[in-house]
Amino acid sequence: MTRIPVAVYAEDPVLRAGITHQLRPRPEVEVVRPDEEPRAVVSLVVVDRVDDEAARLLRRLRQSSGTRIGLVVGRFDQDALQTTIDCGVTAVIRRSEAHQDRLVSVISALVKGEAVLPGDLLGTLLDHVGRLQRSVLDPNGPSLSTLTAREADMLRLVAEGFDTGEIAAKTSFSERTVKNVLHEVTTRLQLRNRAHAVGYAMRHGLI
Repeated sequence: MTRIPVAVYAEDPVLRAGITHQLRPRPEVEVVRPDEEPRAVVSLVVVDRVDDEAARLLRRLRQSSGTRIGLVVGRFDQDALQTTIDCGVTAVIRRSEAHQDRLVSVISALVKGEAVLPGDLLGTLLDHVGRLQRSVLDPNGPSLSTLTAREADMLRLVAEGFDTGEIAAKTSFSERTVKNVLHEVTTRLQLRNRAHAVGYAMRHGLI
């Protein structure tokens, strides 16, 4: 049996050690050392959630390696789904389900070119695709796909009177990320400021 070379990436050494410990005994896979990562066929990225740092790593792997990318994640939402699709991730598994057999199954599926997604996220993905199709048919009409889930959440908090620091605390993002997200919304939609963005979103039923 040819073992599948797998590179494991995680900012948290405990997460990396946990996944590595699960995979090392399996004859189907070989966990490569950091200096051997270029020969990996599969890259597993292990994170608590898909934040800006995780997205940067996923994009770097997509651009610099020819591996198939799988994501082992603690918390996953619609905004994260959009990011993972954009970054070329073809398999997602929740950390709570990342036992030895499941990990090997996902790695094998990646090698075969198959996509893996938790069942409860399939409906979310289909809704996302449907919104994209509607936006193509009526590109000038604002729809739910005009805003990401993160953007909509932050605009709702702005509408409720929360400032940047409070929004950061409630969403578990940095204040810089909050400012960047809100700036991106106003710039992309050609709006003047946060208040204008909130008014636009409310008028079109986006929040």
